[in-house]
Amino acid sequence: MKIILLEDVRKQGKKGDILEVKDGYGAFLIKNKQAVVASKVGVDRLEKENLAKQKEEEKIYQEALQLKEKLSKVELKFSVKTGAMDKVFGSVSPKQIADALKEKGYAIDKKQVKEKEPLSTLGYHQVEIELHKKVHAVVRVNLEK
Repeated sequence: MKIILLEDVRKQGKKGDILEVKDGYGAFLIKNKQAVVASKVGVDRLEKENLAKQKEEEKIYQEALQLKEKLSKVELKFSVKTGAMDKVFGSVSPKQIADALKEKGYAIDKKQVKEKEPLSTLGYHQVEIELHKKVHAVVRVNLEK
């Protein structure tokens, strides 16, 4: 029996996969609303959904590229407290960077800020922002007294 998976099924496949399974297992998946029979109508609907998903993904990717261009020109400044020999107390966190970007009008979540190491020295630092799984922007962060 040929079926189309409506959701991810462990050890079988992901949502949208077309599988050849035994009749009993196929009936079980259909009964549990995890799959439908792979008829001409079902395959056509799956192709339309995949095409719409592909267009949406391309749109998100293009928006991420445009945002990357804008973010490459952004410089954030943080005034930090320092001790002897200009040693910074603490560090600048991803949340602080995300909040500073929000103040400048960019909708960035703290989880998108990828610090390779804590920002705990004075001067300029390069911080990577993950806008999309294929698009990463770099923002300059300046720590000053």
